[in-house]
Amino acid sequence: MSPVIHKAMEIRFGGIQKSSLIDYPGKVSCVLFVQGCNFRCPFCHNPEFVLPNMFMQRLDNDFVLDFLKSRQGLLDGVVISGGEPTLQAGLLRFCEQVKNLGYFVKLDTNGSRPQVLEELLSEALVAYIAMNIKSTPSNYSFFTPHNSISDLIKRSIEIIMAYSHAYEFRTTCVKAIVSDTIIEDIAKSISNAQPYALQRFKKEKVLKPEFFEHGDNEFSDEEMEQLRTIAGQWVQQCVVR
Repeated sequence: MSPVIHKAMEIRFGGIQKSSLIDYPGKVSCVLFVQGCNFRCPFCHNPEFVLPNMFMQRLDNDFVLDFLKSRQGLLDGVVISGGEPTLQAGLLRFCEQVKNLGYFVKLDTNGSRPQVLEELLSEALVAYIAMNIKSTPSNYSFFTPHNSISDLIKRSIEIIMAYSHAYEFRTTCVKAIVSDTIIEDIAKSISNAQPYALQRFKKEKVLKPEFFEHGDNEFSDEEMEQLRTIAGQWVQQCVVR
């Protein structure tokens, strides 16, 4: 059995995908979903993990660690997603435990807590960071009322590009939220980064379906390619997913 974890340092896990070939580039991984997020993105495709008590399932931390021990040699990496993992008090300790089991750790984040990213990277506890850049800083009112969020987002970008050996930035392309100009502004803010992924918006299972009741918010294939061309002028690699 895994050592007992102090309750104050537990992570609120709400779900697990036991095997994935697409969530960690180049590695076979599992995906762990934490409960709770400080953003309220209308297009969030994991709405059950946004509010801490929204989803009834709760995975015990010792159960998760025991599962990872049982998959040693079968999995290469562990993806910690959500929700927003950097809100979890026990994140650093958990990443250390996972790394000690021989796994590569990938973190999915909204970039709102740069100090946590800096700690994780300075202690080499994560091998890959994927940060969702929602829009330009002035447009973040769609996601959070936090007045100083723009400075936090900018700082997270700086930290990731300076200290992470493997990373990606990505933006979900929703017509009500992004445009040609916004995509170009984002690409400029991560100049020379690679890769930058433009994600297609799908209306199924979103946090705020009422936000999408009026108007077409999905970009066509041709429009997505146009966005890719615009962003590609500023980053080393831009892909459409």
